[in-house]
Amino acid sequence: MIIGYARVSTDDQSLDSQTDALSAAGAEKVFADRISGTRRARPELDKMLDQLRDGDVVTVTKYDRLARSLKDLLEIVEAIRERGAGFRSLAEDIDTTTSAGRLVFHVFASIAQFERERISERTREGLASARKRGRIGGRPPALSAAQKVEVRRMRDEEHRAIPEIARLFKVSERTVRRA
Repeated sequence: MIIGYARVSTDDQSLDSQTDALSAAGAEKVFADRISGTRRARPELDKMLDQLRDGDVVTVTKYDRLARSLKDLLEIVEAIRERGAGFRSLAEDIDTTTSAGRLVFHVFASIAQFERERISERTREGLASARKRGRIGGRPPALSAAQKVEVRRMRDEEHRAIPEIARLFKVSERTVRRA
């Protein structure tokens, strides 16, 4: 049986193009998660792995739908193999039911991991360079130093509740707690 797996990172993203492509590829059943690929615990992925049988082929539109890191990708594909199933990625034309497909899979996975690491290195280098020039990255603080003093005063002297203070300053309760 061809079993499809689709994933998007957020609720506002659509699974339609993936599920359409998987159906066109012959998937009889499609499991779909709306969760980041960096999270290993994914309910539909786990359910799919539990239901795999010998001879099934797990199919994805792109292998990054299955995992974001090489380690996770290899672990998931190994879990698929242990259940007697194969893995197929449509975009990369990878099919681990063949020896050539397994080789291509490992090469592609290694290249993808290398590229993610390079992006991370370039980002760190850019941030370090900006810090040397006196620039501090990131989002500006939600509360100024004076506002933080006022938040503490309202909590300690006026005994106001954190949710109330958060509403007054139009920030999250967590921001108030951190202040």
